[in-house]
Amino acid sequence: MDFRLSEEHELFRRTARDFAQKELEPRAKEFEEQHAVPPEILRQLGELGYLGLMVPEEYGGVGADTLSYTIVMEELSRACASTSTVVSVQNSLVEFPIAEFGTPEQKRKYLPKLATGEWIGAFGLTEPESGSDAAGMKTTAVRDGDFYVLNGTKRFITNAAFAQVFVVFALTDPEAGNKGVSCFLVERGTPGFTVGEEEDKMGIRATSTCELFFEDCRVPSENLLGEENRGFKVAMLTLDAGRIGIAAQAVGIAQAALDEALKYAQERVAFGKPLAAFQAIQFKLAEMKTKVEAARLLTYQAAWKKDAGEDYILESSLAKLYAAEIASEVADAAVQIHGGYGYIRDYKVERLYRDARITRIYEGTSEIQKLIIARQLLGRG
Repeated sequence: MDFRLSEEHELFRRTARDFAQKELEPRAKEFEEQHAVPPEILRQLGELGYLGLMVPEEYGGVGADTLSYTIVMEELSRACASTSTVVSVQNSLVEFPIAEFGTPEQKRKYLPKLATGEWIGAFGLTEPESGSDAAGMKTTAVRDGDFYVLNGTKRFITNAAFAQVFVVFALTDPEAGNKGVSCFLVERGTPGFTVGEEEDKMGIRATSTCELFFEDCRVPSENLLGEENRGFKVAMLTLDAGRIGIAAQAVGIAQAALDEALKYAQERVAFGKPLAAFQAIQFKLAEMKTKVEAARLLTYQAAWKKDAGEDYILESSLAKLYAAEIASEVADAAVQIHGGYGYIRDYKVERLYRDARITRIYEGTSEIQKLIIARQLLGRG
């Protein structure tokens, strides 16, 4: 088995790393303080093709494979997890379901704008009373002639403040539970649709996270994505694929924490020696490195299986679970190695520690990943 990346994949890594180090790393703290990824960065992401990595070339995308996307996510996350979150939502949660379930007309209308970054997208599944229990949503969509009338609220929606199109899930048959969910493409400015205030978050503070409100919002019937009452399948398949991107984000955060710990341990002197000279620190660094490499291999394996057309549900959950858990562990160890300095916002590890925490929550909590893994093992998936 050859574990070496192809020349094309290495080029994706070099290009993404160069952009991240030059454009994101020096300004990541500034982005966080401004609570926004600046428009010029979004524009650059679009020019590089990072906002349409897996969109087919015929629709203006790069047409890259999942592993290429995974590598780009990892490199961007090492510098700024907020920026990589925008990239993740655009590629995994918006473009993927449109490319997979959209009509030819929907693909022609939305994918070119999304792939170039002219439009940013958002994914509306979570509600105030339904997160992990996605089937417990309350938002409804009632057919009225050539329209569906949506009523309800969505919560914790990334990219919401500046997105132009939203992938929204609603009940078209409330009595049928998850078999009565449908998916819609809702454009900003649609009468009856409003975006709420920004949430003040612990981590990934430069991302936009808002509520969505639907009050007799009339969405054209041609904006139904996939089949009526088959939206739950759209949501679950989208999340299965999206977990790979979040696993890559977690790997990137963990790698950055390891990088910072290695640098600090060799520079900081205690008891007349660099911290790196002490066995206790050496052991901690060795454990951190092992965890990062294991998470990376699990993530790349999931991407490879998806690209090979194989069933990747188990592998994506394994990768997401482990990478998210070790991201927090490695970031915590990096803060510990920094001592008091690690608790100060002037040091990158403080931000990494906060950013790592969300990876265990969004696109399926760690607990949900364990349920998925167990069901796959028991043949109940």
